[in-house]
Amino acid sequence: MTAYFPPLRDMEFVLQELAGLEEISALPGFEEATPDLVASVLEEAGRIAEEVLAPINAAGDRQGAQLVDGAVRTAPGWRDAYRTVVDGTWTGLPFDPRFGGMGLPGLVNAAVAEMWQAANMAFTLCPMLTQGAVNAIDHCGSEAQKALFLPKLVTGEWTGTMNLTEAAAGSDLGAIRTKAAKSGDHYRISGQKIFITYGDHDLAENIIHLVLARTADAPPGVKGISLFIVPKFLVEADGSLGARNDVHCVSLEHKLGIHASPTAVMSFGDADGAVGYLVGEEHRGLEYMFVMMNHARLNVGIQGLGIAERAYQAALAYARDRIQGKPVGCAELSPIVDHPDVRRMLMTMKAEIEAMRALVYVAAAALDKAERHPDAAARERAKRYAELLNPVVKGWCTELGVEIASLAVQVHGGMGYIEETGACQHLRDSRITPIYEGTTGIQANDLVNRKILRDKGDTARGVLEEVSSLARDLAQRNDDAFRSIGAALAIAAEEARRSLDWVIAAQAEDPRLPAGAAVPLLRLFGTVLGGHQLARAAVAARRRLDGGDPQTAFLDAKLKIAWHYAESVLPQASGLAAAATRGARTVMTLAASQL
Repeated sequence: MTAYFPPLRDMEFVLQELAGLEEISALPGFEEATPDLVASVLEEAGRIAEEVLAPINAAGDRQGAQLVDGAVRTAPGWRDAYRTVVDGTWTGLPFDPRFGGMGLPGLVNAAVAEMWQAANMAFTLCPMLTQGAVNAIDHCGSEAQKALFLPKLVTGEWTGTMNLTEAAAGSDLGAIRTKAAKSGDHYRISGQKIFITYGDHDLAENIIHLVLARTADAPPGVKGISLFIVPKFLVEADGSLGARNDVHCVSLEHKLGIHASPTAVMSFGDADGAVGYLVGEEHRGLEYMFVMMNHARLNVGIQGLGIAERAYQAALAYARDRIQGKPVGCAELSPIVDHPDVRRMLMTMKAEIEAMRALVYVAAAALDKAERHPDAAARERAKRYAELLNPVVKGWCTELGVEIASLAVQVHGGMGYIEETGACQHLRDSRITPIYEGTTGIQANDLVNRKILRDKGDTARGVLEEVSSLARDLAQRNDDAFRSIGAALAIAAEEARRSLDWVIAAQAEDPRLPAGAAVPLLRLFGTVLGGHQLARAAVAARRRLDGGDPQTAFLDAKLKIAWHYAESVLPQASGLAAAATRGARTVMTLAASQL
């Protein structure tokens, strides 16, 4: 398998020019996130990605996690790598220093997550989910629960999981059957959960499970769900570990990819019932769990970005080395990177990855503003913007991650279909990302029903007006590339606006129509908003070049990548708009028996 090289220069460009790191660092509580400190953090995180996580990725895939005598054993190198995470308090990067965190912006955490997910997605799932557990307890738990559990979770000495899915309750969480019976100051949890990532492992001394369950008097459906903290080992008042709780891994799933990430079937309460502690109030569990789920959805979008970058790097390295035939226009044999179609694939991969990175970082910055901006109105605007972007980042970035990983196999040709090159693993690993933490269809329906219809499209229209405004500006410039970008962006934004209006009107006619249009609409928004960010990048690159920045080749590439995206990717907007507004009327025309 090829090496991974953290794209620090590209990342820093997006942080500074598009995500507004300087503005984020000025928010209350983030003053220590100076450019020098952030650069140092990213450099060290990149070193860990390159030297610690990437080298064990392929071996972990081959061996996988193993269930031995009722305990999960992680792949070779996993425990040493996890010790590196704990020693550096990396899990605590975005959390409150009073619990042992670094107190840095979520934007910086997103950049670190990209590198680690790219280097070793199966490994990075563990600290990713622990961060989600910290968020849930910090936002919804009692002060006593925070004091007891957060210090060890923030440092990574303990890890966290989310336990939602059951055999008969996948996306329909209202159907869960796990029970919670009141017993003094706690509850006894009984039931079984499936697909629990890092449900058991040998990396940390304790695992803190966040479990959805029903109390005895719970109403049916999602309104009857409560959230509980269920430790693997009970925790004494002084923070020391007590007896083993009644929770066990009974099997590991055999999966298409991420083999080294133990995906467990967890059984709670086989004996007396697992001790669980209620988080917040009864029957508000799904509301609380969404704190963790929304964190996970942003980070799964980052997984799509990371795996795409890793697959692209492998494809590019192969294309620069592989000689196969004489490319059109070349006088002699040269590597396949000079074949126009290979160049087309690589250019498209690079353009889409840069669009994804920009949208992810901008979304992370919006979350920081929504939490920390001193002005209430600015916080609300940022919150609505971040909420609009969340399903787009998760759905669009993961779908593109699979497509880009598949393109990487294609660039390798027949060798891409051979496991030894490593291209297969990236494709296999990527395939779960559009599924877990809510499928693309679920994200798309969230975009339509919760983010667009709730305010009749006002937030989305405001975002699209920003796109159109930039498009108008570019169209007036004395530069062919900028005019082309502006023209393509204007058409794409108008297609998105027209589709937005159609969805709102169609809801009144037949609620199945917006549901049928939702996925094409999500992909349309991702395509347009990604193009907007690349256009912004081109403007920033031109400004730097005109100012005498010596990175001429790097900045010139930003201009050409934006131009390629405008000419080769943005035209998809018209087809996606048609699929949304016209195709939605055909999806239910066949009876189920005719399929």
